[in-house]
Amino acid sequence: MEKHFSAVVTKGKVAFVALCPELGVTSQGNSEKTALANLKEAIELYLEDEDVQKMLRKNPAKKAKICSIAIGS
Repeated sequence: MEKHFSAVVTKGKVAFVALCPELGVTSQGNSEKTALANLKEAIELYLEDEDVQKMLRKNPAKKAKICSIAIGS
């Protein structure tokens, strides 16, 4: 069964950082494409863990809402 998760990518000083907010999994890469590919692999490995599978059966991950907020005046 195919699962869909959100990915947020930001450019840091050294590399691109990719985050899956639903699972709290992060990865990085030299390009946005590489960071996303590395995040996909990290999520796949994370989901293989039996404890994670049990936790997700009890509390399924809900789709994250990604939005921007303004701070200051």
